[in-house]
Amino acid sequence: MKRESDFRAMSEAVQNWYRFYEVQPNDQSSHVLCTAAINLYNEGYRTVDDIAAALIVTYAGIWSTKVNAPTSSSIH
Repeated sequence: MKRESDFRAMSEAVQNWYRFYEVQPNDQSSHVLCTAAINLYNEGYRTVDDIAAALIVTYAGIWSTKVNAPTSSSIH
C-alpha cells in the first residue's frame, strides 16, 4: 500500500527530472513522468534518488516525453 511519503518521493523524483533537464513542467510531460514514476515504484524503486535516476536515464530531455498518438485520420 502506498503511503503519503511514497507519493511525495515519486513527486520529488519527477521534480528532480525537471531540474536536471532545466525545463518548465507542463501537463503532458508531467503525466508521462508521473505514470513512469508510479511504474518504477511498482517495480521496486523506493527512494527519490532511485526513481529520479531511472526517469533521467529513460526520458532524456523534454522531447522524450512527447507522445505521438495516432489521429483517427492517420489510422484510415
